[in-house]
Amino acid sequence: MVALTAPATMSVTMAMAARATPLPHCSLRASTTRSNRRSTYPKVRMQTRIHRLIEEQGIVLMPGCYDALSAAIVQQSGFSAGFISGYALSASLLGKPDFGLLTPPEMAATARTVCAAAPMIPIIVDADTGGGNALNVQRTIRDLIAAGAAGCFLEDQAWPKKCGHMRGKQVIPAEEHAVKIASARDAIGDSDFFLVARTDARATSARSGLSDAIYRANLYMDAGADACFVEAPRDDDELKEIGCHTNGYRVCNMIEGGVTPLHTPEELKAMGFHLIVHPLTAVYASAHALVDVLKTLKEEGTTRAHLHKMATFEEFNQLVNLESWFELEARFSNLKSTVRAKS
Repeated sequence: MVALTAPATMSVTMAMAARATPLPHCSLRASTTRSNRRSTYPKVRMQTRIHRLIEEQGIVLMPGCYDALSAAIVQQSGFSAGFISGYALSASLLGKPDFGLLTPPEMAATARTVCAAAPMIPIIVDADTGGGNALNVQRTIRDLIAAGAAGCFLEDQAWPKKCGHMRGKQVIPAEEHAVKIASARDAIGDSDFFLVARTDARATSARSGLSDAIYRANLYMDAGADACFVEAPRDDDELKEIGCHTNGYRVCNMIEGGVTPLHTPEELKAMGFHLIVHPLTAVYASAHALVDVLKTLKEEGTTRAHLHKMATFEEFNQLVNLESWFELEARFSNLKSTVRAKS
């Protein structure tokens, strides 16, 4: 078993002692409760890029990407951070749904190319369940750090996991996932890596799922997470409950067509959230565009009447920064000529 540090083990044990109780009504006007709780929350990990972005911006919007090109476009569009979605990567790499089919090494390999394509912004990665138990989590975390990722989501679903907005999900015991979070924290050490603990417990029960999810989120924060993520709240009241009753930084997921109502970053900030992820916007838009243009090509045999739907040759070359490669080629061609002349 992974040897956890004494503080991590102690925090998990202490948090296990306080089991969830039914949630009282919480008015968002009582913002002093959140402020007081946040002011006492230890800020020992403020060295990460994600922590700094939250402190500077108050609310951070992260679009999803799934390959190097989409990551480069996210960076060029002016976003300050990005997110590699497991759902989107399973679709783009495997052509399959988010159904536990993607492996941690496949995600780590993608993270390496994505981070290289968008080196100016931090990229958070969907690590699913971490690949197994606390030992597997350590390897997964270290692989992602080596790939250049700035953080990851680690969730408490039972394997095979599914997209958080799909039916039929189960979660592992809260204490088991708390140990995995503590193991991840141990593997991170002093690396620039932001750990988000995700719980999918909301979907397991209409009556007690939300209270269990909030209990789990706080347990995972005590175990060493930098932020908590209660997946798939059903309405604004649930979003507000999460904002009132969870500790530390909070993540919210905005999926077009999902079970959570869509909101702007400022609206979610008012509810108490700090990181807003749009994991599927890019892959949904890309899929729609591909279906549309390929349908046209099949029916008409040409795209000449539909060029306005596509990037031009020049526009695409700008996206991949073609001119910089011509300049680099010319520079080293000149250097080669200089070396030849001296010899």
